[in-house]
Amino acid sequence: MDKDALKALTAADIDRIVEMAWEDRTTFDTIYDQFGISEAQVIKIMRKSMKRTSFLMWRERVSGRKTKHAATSVAQRFRCKEQDKPKQ
Repeated sequence: MDKDALKALTAADIDRIVEMAWEDRTTFDTIYDQFGISEAQVIKIMRKSMKRTSFLMWRERVSGRKTKHAATSVAQRFRCKEQDKPKQ
């Protein structure tokens, strides 16, 4: 995806990308599959969309993290048995 394609993203798309990037279990590969943007482009979006301190905190957290890359990710979704029970 080039710069023009990045400009074509809607505000809702950018919000969703930021949300997905902030989540620990969502990989950059998943973001690429949904939006067609690379890890470097996600980083650019995060830098523009966040305060400097928040961006630095996020960047430090995800740098070198295995769960942010699908090829090395071993993270599995946990589903609690209580989740399917009807509320009383």
